[in-house]
This record gives sequence, C-alpha cells and structure tokens, in this order.
Amino acid sequence: MNREEFLELIWQKGAELYRDMPWRQDTRPYYILVSELMLQQTQVDRVIPKFTAFIERFPDETALANASLADVLTMWSGLGYNRRARFLHESARRIVYDFSGTFPQTAVEIRSLPGVGEGTTGAIMTYAFNAVQPFIETNVRTVYFHHFFQDHDRVTDAQIMDVLLATMATDMPREFYWALMDYGSWLKRQGAGRNALSSGYKKQSPLKGSVREVRGQIVKALTAHAMSRKELERYVQADGRFEGALRGLLRDGLISDTDGMFHLTK
Repeated sequence: MNREEFLELIWQKGAELYRDMPWRQDTRPYYILVSELMLQQTQVDRVIPKFTAFIERFPDETALANASLADVLTMWSGLGYNRRARFLHESARRIVYDFSGTFPQTAVEIRSLPGVGEGTTGAIMTYAFNAVQPFIETNVRTVYFHHFFQDHDRVTDAQIMDVLLATMATDMPREFYWALMDYGSWLKRQGAGRNALSSGYKKQSPLKGSVREVRGQIVKALTAHAMSRKELERYVQADGRFEGALRGLLRDGLISDTDGMFHLTK
C-alpha cells in the first residue's frame, strides 16, 4: 500500500468511524491535557462523563491549581491510577505559577509538566496546536501493524515511526490522528489489535487481586471522610495487600496520616 492509498483509506475510515468527544469539540490545551491523562489506561466511554464532571468543577488551570489535592482526588475517584490526578494537579500549578497562567506552547515546555511523557506531549501538540508532532500509542500501532507489518513477528516503535513519518498527513495532523485513533480502536474491536507484537507495548495488569485495587478502595473510602487504620481495614476488607497499598499511597503523597487519622492530602 502506497502513501496515497493509505491516506485515502484513513480519511474514509475516519469519516465512517468518527467518535464525538468533548475534547474534540473544544481543543484548548487544558482540555487536551485533562483528557490525555484520563485516557491513560482508561477507555473513552468511561472517561467522557468523568471529564465532563471534572471540567465543570475545574474549568481551567487556575481553578485546578487553586483546588486542594483532596478535592482533585475526590473528583477523580473511579478512574483509578490516582497518581495521574496528582500529576494533573501539579501540572496545573506549574502552568499557573511557572508559566504565568499561559499553557506552554513548545514540546520541550509541555514535556516538562509532571506526568507528561513523549506520547502525551505529542497528543497535546497535535490536538491542541494542530502541530506536526508524531507520536505512537496503541491505536496507532494497531493501524500500522495491520497495513504495513502483517508478516512481522516483532516490531519496534522506531520501525513504526519510520512508516508513520512517510505516510502521515502533515497538512492536517489533528484530523489525521483523530482518524487513526478511531480506525485503530475499531480494528481492535474486530480482533486485529496485535499490540503484543510491539517491543514498546506493555499489557495492563489485571485490577482484580492487585495492590492497585486496594489503593483505589482506600482512596475511595477517604473521599468520604478521614478514617483510622482500623476503620480503613474494615472498609476495604483488608488482606495481605493492604499494608503495601497504604504505604504506597503515603509515599506518593496521595494520602496523609495526621495523629493516626488517614485522609486525602490537602
């Protein structure tokens, strides 16, 4: 498949499979930052209502920066991976206090925000600024595996990037990536994901039975009120995972212990 054929297909699939999302209707950088951190390890259908509620509560960087981490964690509850909420809160504070309230405009500055990696930087540059900033994630891999690496047993992101650079629509990067994402998501639902072939892919570990599951239960409990250790143990029906989960949340700064009472960090 040559570049012209590939692009024709992508635009066709993008039109057929387009998914309407709040952060596509309004592509301001703050909305893209919030959505991208929420979308890490979380499906779009679960993110949309959480995103809408979060934006209603924290409509811009200043509102988020001025909120307590406890308030942010409360709004985040149910999404899991609560460190993402802390990173988002810290990013908002950096934008307000280090960038004078103006969202950073360059990839280097955006990459400096807490919890923002190369992929998230690329997504923000692409979706918010319509810039040519190629990045790779699971849906992108799915599309390129399907069309360019059918006979490969192992593929590196560097190999994908070479083909991506040769085939992407540099005149419309935002719309091109929307089409890639929607087509890739559709391919995965058809059983054509094949992300295990990628040397850069890491499968998400199951939530059930994990320490992460207990961490989420502890945070959810503390969104209601502060609790003693015994109250927490009863609430989460503590097992061997409890101690590691509690220590991890304290170490990450997501919860605090004040005179034996655990609470979300203020």
